[in-house]
Amino acid sequence: MCANRRSTALPKSITRPRMSRRHALLTLILIAIISGLLWDRTGRTPRTRSDMARYHDKSFRVVRVIDGDTLDIDIADGDKPATRIRLWGVDAPETGHGSQPAMYFGAESTAFAQSTLLDRDVHVVLSPRRTRGKYGRLLAYVFLDRGGTMFNEMLIEQGYAYADRRFPHHYDKSFTATEKRARKANVGLWSDITIDKMPQWRQRFERQ
Repeated sequence: MCANRRSTALPKSITRPRMSRRHALLTLILIAIISGLLWDRTGRTPRTRSDMARYHDKSFRVVRVIDGDTLDIDIADGDKPATRIRLWGVDAPETGHGSQPAMYFGAESTAFAQSTLLDRDVHVVLSPRRTRGKYGRLLAYVFLDRGGTMFNEMLIEQGYAYADRRFPHHYDKSFTATEKRARKANVGLWSDITIDKMPQWRQRFERQ
C-alpha cells in the first residue's frame, strides 16, 4: 500500500450529516402528495380522471366524421372547439390524406360512418385505464343509443373495418369473433379483398 495515500475516513470528531426524522417525514409526505397528484389508487392520471368525468357515459352530437373510425363531437377539448374521438378496437381503411393514397374500401367506410353518425346524438363510453391515444384523441366506444348498438362493433360486423388486434381492450375478443363472422359471410370489404389491399399492420398479422 502506498504510504502517501490519504485516508478517506473522517475524524471521530466529525460525523456525516444525517437527515432529521422530521425532515425525512416531510420529504416522504411531499413525495406521497406528488405521487397522489399523478396517480390515484387505480393508476389513473389526472388527464384520465378528467376525461372520465367529462365524457364517460354521456351523450354528445356528432359534428364531423373524418373517416370510418374517427369523428368529432360537440364539446370543447382544451383550446379545440370539438373533441376528436378515435374508436376503440377498430381500424377502418383510410380515405387518403395529403400524399397518402386512399386505402381499399376507405370511401365506403367513411360514407357509412357519415350516414350513420353525422348530426345525431351518440352515447360515449370510455375505458378507465386509458382514455387517450397516441395523438391525443379520445379513445371511446360509441353507442347509437345508451345500452343499444355499439358503432365500433357495427363497423366490423358489416365489413367496414378490421378488428384492431394491436392493442388489448375490453372488447377485443368479441370484436375478433365478430370479424370472423363477417369475413366468413364475405360482407363489405371481405367480399373482394387480398392481403396487399389491407393495412400494413394487418398484412403482418395475415402472414404470420
